[in-house]
Amino acid sequence: MLDLMHVRSRSIPPDPPRRRGATSDGPQRNILGPLKALLAAIPWQQTGLGALVLVVAGLVPWGAGEVLTALDRQITTVKVVGTLVGENQAALESRAGQWIGRSFFATDLAEVKAALEQRPWVETAAIRRVWPDGLMIEIREKKPLAYWNDDQLISRSGVLFTPPNREVAGPLPRLSGPDDRLPDVIATARMMVDTLTAQGLGFAGLALEKRGAWTLRLANGIDVVLGRDQVEQRFERFMTVYESQLAARADEVKRIDARYTNGVAVQWKPLDKASGKNT
Repeated sequence: MLDLMHVRSRSIPPDPPRRRGATSDGPQRNILGPLKALLAAIPWQQTGLGALVLVVAGLVPWGAGEVLTALDRQITTVKVVGTLVGENQAALESRAGQWIGRSFFATDLAEVKAALEQRPWVETAAIRRVWPDGLMIEIREKKPLAYWNDDQLISRSGVLFTPPNREVAGPLPRLSGPDDRLPDVIATARMMVDTLTAQGLGFAGLALEKRGAWTLRLANGIDVVLGRDQVEQRFERFMTVYESQLAARADEVKRIDARYTNGVAVQWKPLDKASGKNT
């Protein structure tokens, strides 16, 4: 009896607690967790602002295009400004007149510039639109340095150009030679000009023959033959002899040959052409 009562009073251990939501198949991953974390990490305020910016940016070109279309007019006036010597203002305006009637906004100013800069005298052309229907064209001409051969001019930047009216350049030195020797002729001429100017002599021209011989012409009409070799040394020898012995009789001298080692040979003008001293 006592034993039976003892058995009945023995405590029975409870079943182990189950995790809430668990099943007999084992623990299940929470697939919504990473998605929630991703959504939480998105800066919704900034994203919304960025989307708004993209929408507005997409609308701006459309709106600007509509505004330009509404404001656009045809070009009706072309004005040319600049100090012109070789070019003619009316001729330039006539050349630019081909753009009259075209769209004020759609006209390609680079096309206008390129067309005008093809003209011989034009070095640069600056084009700008003038509201509501005009173009302003500023022309800068090439500045001529000297005549070249029989039909061309040399600009101060060393570029050859062939205008139909080169005589408007006025009294300039006359240079000549093969086109591929142009830089050499210019460099030699500049060297001589500096020396001549320092001695009060004028420079009228310089010729380089195909065979390589140089001839200098002074502003007083004297030709100085320098030949092909030792041109700079021969020029210096001529200057020495001229200053010491010929300057006082320059109006009697026609030609000087400086190709000699120890001096120069002088060709005198005929007596009837020299100034009073020899008449």
